[in-house]
Amino acid sequence: MNPLVLLPGMNCTADLWTDAFFRDAHHGAVITPELREVSIAAQVDALLRDLPDKFVLAGLSLGGIVAMALVQAAPERVSGLCVVSTNAKAATTAQQHGWEDWIRRLDNGESARDVQKSILPVLLSERSRHRLVLENRVLAMAQRTGAERLRSQLHMQKTRVDLVAGLADVDVPTLVISGTEDGLCPPSYHAEIAAAVPRAELISIQAGHLLSMERPEKFRGIVRFWRSRHRI
Repeated sequence: MNPLVLLPGMNCTADLWTDAFFRDAHHGAVITPELREVSIAAQVDALLRDLPDKFVLAGLSLGGIVAMALVQAAPERVSGLCVVSTNAKAATTAQQHGWEDWIRRLDNGESARDVQKSILPVLLSERSRHRLVLENRVLAMAQRTGAERLRSQLHMQKTRVDLVAGLADVDVPTLVISGTEDGLCPPSYHAEIAAAVPRAELISIQAGHLLSMERPEKFRGIVRFWRSRHRI
């Protein structure tokens, strides 16, 4: 079984995957790189330098965007692709302005945790927003990320390009997972990705954006079955 590489979302850490993977030896070797570069291209290059020759690649949100860029850049390195709560489209003008505003907030002394707290309503579904332990874990991820790394990730976001056309050349088993209550990347984004990738399958989970934390058992079972069926 090839190693499983898990790329986190923006302002997130490996705790995104703790309940889904780190308590399940079935998944074998798990690698959790950090996203530290200031562009998608630089992040892809850094990952290709550091990762094994062959791996299964999964990413959530910004991690999913990096994953889609990586498999297009080096398809021979990836034996399977799983993208979660993500978006293959180029950044919109509104998104660019939003990220610039976040950078200004960081420059003015706000913390990565402050930024995360302000968007909790779109990171978690309504039912999970009342789970204080989960909310605190989401905020703790931002605190561990810190302002410097978040600033780099915001600059990385600003370099996004449209990846949809290139997905037609992705020739590996691909799993696309969306949250039915995702306030950032709605199910329609995932349907577009799945339609573009020849060997893709699309699954929805009743959850918000950080679905691997909201529904870890469900998420783990889906990924485990997919890997087992494709022997990756």
